[in-house]
Amino acid sequence: MSSFVISQPPLNSAEQESVYRVLESINSDYPWRSLFPDDLCISAPHGVVCDYFTDTEPHIIELSFGYVSDYSPNPPCNSNSTLDPTLFSPLSHLRKLFFYKCFTETNIPFPDFSPNVSSLQELVFIENPALFGSIEGKIRNLKSLRRLVLTGTSVSGVISNGFGEFVNLEQLTLSRNKFKGEISMTVFDEMKRLKVLDLSENEFQGNVPESIGSLSELLKLDLSYNGFSGGIPEKFKELKNLEFLDLSYNRFGNFGMPLFLAEMTGLKELYLSGNFLGGQIPEIWENLGGIKGIGMSKMGLVGNIPKSMGVHLRSLCYLRLDNNMLQGVVPQELSSLDFVSELNLENNSLSGRIPFSAGFVYKLGGKLKLEGNLDLCVDEGLKSVKASGNLGQLKACRQPDIPKTALFYENSCPILSLHASSLVFMFVGHLVSWFLNF
Repeated sequence: MSSFVISQPPLNSAEQESVYRVLESINSDYPWRSLFPDDLCISAPHGVVCDYFTDTEPHIIELSFGYVSDYSPNPPCNSNSTLDPTLFSPLSHLRKLFFYKCFTETNIPFPDFSPNVSSLQELVFIENPALFGSIEGKIRNLKSLRRLVLTGTSVSGVISNGFGEFVNLEQLTLSRNKFKGEISMTVFDEMKRLKVLDLSENEFQGNVPESIGSLSELLKLDLSYNGFSGGIPEKFKELKNLEFLDLSYNRFGNFGMPLFLAEMTGLKELYLSGNFLGGQIPEIWENLGGIKGIGMSKMGLVGNIPKSMGVHLRSLCYLRLDNNMLQGVVPQELSSLDFVSELNLENNSLSGRIPFSAGFVYKLGGKLKLEGNLDLCVDEGLKSVKASGNLGQLKACRQPDIPKTALFYENSCPILSLHASSLVFMFVGHLVSWFLNF
C-alpha cells in the first residue's frame, strides 16, 4: 500500500519576520533566528503560539514575554527591552499579548496599539514599572478586548468615557499604577460582561460610579487604596453574584456600615478597613454565612462585637476588627468558628475574660491578637499554652474570691461569727444555771 503525508502550510514569511523582530526588541542577547531557524509554527520558543483558521493557513495568535516560571518559560526580557507597536502589524490574527517584568529600567512610553493589532482580545502588562504615559486613544480600536490588565506600571491619566466602548471586556485590572482624577458616573453602563474590576492602588478621587452596580456578572470588585469619597453606593446591593468586595483605605464618609450588605448574599470576602464609617457593627450576618474573610480595621467602630458573627459566619477564616473603639466582652460565640485561622481584636476597649479554650488558642497561635485592650484579661492556664502568641502581654485574671463565711480558721486562729458567739454564751449560761440549781 502506498502512503503519503499531508504537510501543513508554512507560516507566511511576513509573520515569521515580525516575530523575529519582536523577539530581538525584547531581548537582543539571544540569536533567535539561529536558535529557531525553522517554521515558528512547528518549532518556536515557549510563548509563541499558532493556530489554524478557515483558510487552512497557520497564524500567530499569542505572544508572551518575560520568564514567569519553569512551567511558563517565556522568552526572557532584559534591561534594554523596547516595544515598537508597528512590529505587530503583520500579525492580523494576534489575540494575546503578555509582558511580565519586561520594561523595568529603560523608560518605555505606552505604545499605540490602535492601528496595528485590532484583533487583540487580551492585553496584559504585569510588573513593568518603566512603562509610562497615558493609554488615552492608544487602545481605542481594540473593540474585541476581553482582558485588559495593567498592574505595577507607571501608566497614568484618567478613565474617560471612551472606556465605556469596550463592551466585550470581562476583566479590567488597572491596579498599582498612577491613574488619577474622577471617574464618570456612566462609564461602566454598557460593560455588562465584566466579571473582574480592579482599580486598586491608584489616585482616583470623587464618588464611586453608581454604574458599577449594574454589572450583574461581576465577581470581584477592588477599589482599595484610592481617594474615593462620599457614600458607598446603595446600588451595589444589586451585585448578586459578587464574591469579593474590597473598598478599604479610601475616604468614604461617616455614614456607618452599609446595611444593604445583608442583601449581598454571595459575598465570600469583605474588606472595608481604613474608612472612618463609624457607628456600630450592624446585625447583618444571618444571610452572609458564606463569608470567609472580613477586614474592618480602623473604621471608628463603637459598641459591642455582635454574638451573631460567631453564630452565623461559620465559614469564616479571617476576621480583623482591630484599631476601633469596640467595647464589652469578647463573645464566646467566636470560639465556635471552626475554620478561623486569624482573629485580630487588638487596640480596642474590650474587657473581661478571654473566653477561648486552650485548643482554640493553640490553633491560632500568633494570629490571635488581643493586646491593646487594657481591661481584657487572660487566665494563667492560657498564657502557658504553647504558641499562644502575644497573650502573655495581657494581664492575668484574678481568681474568684472564696467567701470568708465558709471558713472557720484563718491564720490558724478560730473565727466565729457574732451569731455563733452568742449561741455559745447562751449554752454556757444554761449549763451554769443547771449546776447551781442542782
